[in-house]
Amino acid sequence: MRYAIVIDKAGGNFSAYVPDLPGCVATGATIAEIEVAIREAIEFHLDGMREDGEPIPVPSSRVDYVDVAA
Repeated sequence: MRYAIVIDKAGGNFSAYVPDLPGCVATGATIAEIEVAIREAIEFHLDGMREDGEPIPVPSSRVDYVDVAA
């Protein structure tokens, strides 16, 4: 599955979350680190959902950009 992630600059590091998986978050010092961390967090989150017998959400969030005059 392919889940959308959102990465935010948070002070001296980065944070990421998955809109389709509430509570699935990660932090890291660099973009490369956060990409690894959020992938691991997604896998861990899905494993926990399977163990609890919860249905795995189908990815439905869409990421896009809008250009505006600054």
